[in-house]
Amino acid sequence: MAAHRARRWSLGGSVLLVSAAVATAFTFITTGPSADRADAAAPTAVTWSDEFDGPAGSAPDPAKWTLETGGGGNGNHELQYYRDSRDNAALDGNGNLVITARKNTDPGLQCWYGACQYTSARLNTAKTFTQAYGHFEARIKVPRGQGMWPAFWMLGNDLGSVGWPNSGEIDIMENVGYEPNAVHGTLHGPGYSGGGGIGAAYNLPGGAAFADAFHVFAVDWSPEKITWSVDGTTYQTRTPADLGGKKWVYDHPFFMILNLAVGGDWPGSPNADTRFPQTMTVDYVRVSASGGTGNSGDGGNGGATKTGAIKGVGGMCVDVAGASAADGTPIQLHDCTGVDAQKWTLGADGTVRALGKCLDVRGGSTADGAAVQLYTCNGTKAQQWVHTSARDLTNVGADKCLATKDNASGDGTPLQIRTCSGAATQKWILA
Repeated sequence: MAAHRARRWSLGGSVLLVSAAVATAFTFITTGPSADRADAAAPTAVTWSDEFDGPAGSAPDPAKWTLETGGGGNGNHELQYYRDSRDNAALDGNGNLVITARKNTDPGLQCWYGACQYTSARLNTAKTFTQAYGHFEARIKVPRGQGMWPAFWMLGNDLGSVGWPNSGEIDIMENVGYEPNAVHGTLHGPGYSGGGGIGAAYNLPGGAAFADAFHVFAVDWSPEKITWSVDGTTYQTRTPADLGGKKWVYDHPFFMILNLAVGGDWPGSPNADTRFPQTMTVDYVRVSASGGTGNSGDGGNGGATKTGAIKGVGGMCVDVAGASAADGTPIQLHDCTGVDAQKWTLGADGTVRALGKCLDVRGGSTADGAAVQLYTCNGTKAQQWVHTSARDLTNVGADKCLATKDNASGDGTPLQIRTCSGAATQKWILA
């Protein structure tokens, strides 16, 4: 990858005392069968997530995020002042966090170069959540324009004691405005930091711009391997062998960071064509415990792709009616026959897939009784599912359970979502 920047390492005074909050839910986190897909994983424990649900204009959850402040340039001559302000970081009321870079109008804000030209936001989980190993992902729509520098990345929780780069840094996604169709994933550690970081770039096919749509950026991290993916497609894997004898420092908990920088040594300054405000929109951030053992031999995150039948009441299978791959095909309960219409693959983005399409709540409805269908995968919460330890299969968008219609259990019974009740007709296992 291109040589670039002395990496951002200042935490703006954030205290590096952390406690890992562990949820009890389980999520489907794997990939499709293609060889160029990200390393696969079985359903594994969700340890942390933020879906950014809340009223428009509300602040990010302080139980999950700390907003950093300051205009010191973060070692990269960045031009923004990071503020703890809803003008720069707020929920949009549609399930997204919006980080906004603006031209500064406050003459009292001072940056390393004088009066600050821009404001923005940077959030971290240093005080609230750290984890070693697992699957870390976020669904993000980046800004566009010269001088924009959005990032989703991680730093070691020992930063305060050993300093950067000895603490280690994992850049899950960085984009600079002059490369609209490219993102970068990079490792920084002792002897390979800044412009010497070890990584690679991923380019969207056909010259499409990342700012045109949401994309899922992820790493799968095990003790001896880190793999990067975009929308489930792997584009690089790094192991200690890639470091040329330098120290592999990815053996301890890290915390996550989301930020939108303006200017700096790598992206350069905004120019006359850059329009403000610019936004980095984050649909969700999710972390699972996959990858912790390092024993699988294929990335250490759970073994082979988890594909199989989803069985419910009476041992009946979740089935695509008529084995049709057409959008809108109903999903039903059916005798298990082993056909492809009953083989479900658990996606890295939380999707549940069969016949190349996604399990979907019709119309994105959150109402009791909303039908479940097969539909082209589109990244919405209507297609994101969590499998709990109680065997509920819960739709993220509706916070309701996959269920049979009218609590029926016969062959051909339609499936829908309903308020989770613990009924046998809402219990599912992957066989």
